[in-house]
Amino acid sequence: MRKILLRTGGFVAAALVLSAAVAGPAASDDATDYKQFDQFMAVFERVKADYVDKVDDKALIKGAIDGMLASLDPHSSYMDAHDFKNMQSTTDGNYGGLGLTVQMDEGAVKVIAASEDTPAFKAGIKSGDYITNLDGNLIYGDSLDQSVDKMRGTPGTKIRLTIVRPGRDKPFDVTLTREIINIQLVKSQVKNGVGIIKINGFSKPTGPGVEKAIADIEKQTGGHPLGYVIDLRNNPGGLLDQAIEVSDIFLDHGEIVSQRGREKADIERYFAESKVRGDLTHGAPILVLVDAGSASAAEIVAAALQDQRRAIVVGERSFGKGSVQTLLPLSDDTALRLTTARYYTPSGRSVQEGGVEPDILVPQLSDPDYKDRPRLREADLKRHLLNQAKVDNSILENDAKSDPRFATTPDELKKTGVDDFQLDYAVRTIARLANPAVQVAMNSAPVPPRKH
Repeated sequence: MRKILLRTGGFVAAALVLSAAVAGPAASDDATDYKQFDQFMAVFERVKADYVDKVDDKALIKGAIDGMLASLDPHSSYMDAHDFKNMQSTTDGNYGGLGLTVQMDEGAVKVIAASEDTPAFKAGIKSGDYITNLDGNLIYGDSLDQSVDKMRGTPGTKIRLTIVRPGRDKPFDVTLTREIINIQLVKSQVKNGVGIIKINGFSKPTGPGVEKAIADIEKQTGGHPLGYVIDLRNNPGGLLDQAIEVSDIFLDHGEIVSQRGREKADIERYFAESKVRGDLTHGAPILVLVDAGSASAAEIVAAALQDQRRAIVVGERSFGKGSVQTLLPLSDDTALRLTTARYYTPSGRSVQEGGVEPDILVPQLSDPDYKDRPRLREADLKRHLLNQAKVDNSILENDAKSDPRFATTPDELKKTGVDDFQLDYAVRTIARLANPAVQVAMNSAPVPPRKH
């Protein structure tokens, strides 16, 4: 999502059309519009006059706007002064609360991701969880803004969340202490010669943070890392321009993403700016880690590097948000967050609903709740991988070492002390990809066509 103004003149044009009777084919449509507005005003006046309690005009208008936008899609919304302020603090990467990204799903609050190192993350709240009660009070039927406001509060205060997790028979409670959420957008480390870059969100500092992470990794490895793991798990997304900037860091040519609006001619394409900087990793092997909490801008990065054959995507299918929201200010402190386009990957794929399929399915075996997750999703992931796998697993095994996905069981993981199976697998795979014999095999292997 980019905080830019698109088609602001469209509102003026619409107002002019509605302000006068226009002869010709559009006249009948205008007449229908007038009748609908007349009906709306009739309902508005009747509610004001006859509702059992006195009602506030502003509340009625906001309810009407919210209802109109809710009929479009889950991501379009109206922001009053309070909501607008919350959005700005969240986008800037510094806000108070629990560290959750949530959305409405059939009237219930569903967790998209718990940001790393936040109260929600430390408490083990996972993508796909449903929050049904706050401090014992049912929130089903509340608006998303109402639920989020209740979860936010004074740092140091406690709140009890009731969680329903698919695969578990009973709900369970988790008590969290609110904190000022200072999200560290980019973190880096070196493990066994492999640079690991963890990206927790796409806000203003993300692009520069990734550049700094690469510089730090090169310094620690003497300028010769075996490769890079870009960890996008539980990354709820953020700004479109930052997704483009991060993708550009790892590409020296080609398209990154395109967005397409309602009109056929309304297409914007974004490309890697090779003349500006090129691939800052100098062609080193890259693995991208994704899971069900990887959404929006995170999916743009993963899909761009996957389609451009710059990286292997590992993990589990991503969330599947393939739409672009534009922030349209309505006044100094209110705005419209409107879905204005769909985005497409370089090969023309849309990740809407389906998400980004990993090239290699790697379940998080170190997660104690892994076995409790619905098997339908597991089967669906495997089925897609069989159709879209980009890397021949036998190539990765040509060093005579067994594939750790199948050689390692949860019980064995406990003995080895591995607490993050997916990351451990990615690091070991980079080491294999850095083997010259493996690189030759991969370069000569045919690439199966990817479904669009």
